Amino acid sequence: MIREIIRYPNPILRKKCKSVKKVDPHIQILIDDMIETMHAAPGVGLAAPQVAENIRVIVVDIGEGAFAVVNPKVKKKNRVLQTFEEGCLCLPGIVGPVERPSIVTVEGLDRFSQKLVIEAEGFLATVLQHEIDHLDGIVFIDRVKDKSLIREISKKEEEEKKELL
Repeated sequence: MIREIIRYPNPILRKKCKSVKKVDPHIQILIDDMIETMHAAPGVGLAAPQVAENIRVIVVDIGEGAFAVVNPKVKKKNRVLQTFEEGCLCLPGIVGPVERPSIVTVEGLDRFSQKLVIEAEGFLATVLQHEIDHLDGIVFIDRVKDKSLIREISKKEEEEKKELL
């Protein structure tokens, strides 16, 4: 089921999310709904608070197949930084440059409660960090150092970015 995506500045997006105690059928249905919602938007990542669920669940699909991480934590990150122009489904049409570690190790659980370890670099590392930020009440514009670089993108540019997904 496609869910409504909460828009910034809704206060739900500023709350720190609670850990999932058990990956039960409710969580598995939520994961399926989040993946469907992310693909319909379209987007490459979605965090539970973006669909009004105050729990630590993210879904990601950068074109290599969708997956979920329950209770994700960045366990390691390198010191080499990379900058991507990020956008967000809760701030449609807005982008800005965000600098983040280029390689991260994320640990959590998969949709079946199995331990998951993801060694990510490049764009995947950025997407994982962006979605985990949502679980801590952080929106990407908080990470843009020079706020004058936050900009609206045109409908044409937005369509071109969607075609790349």
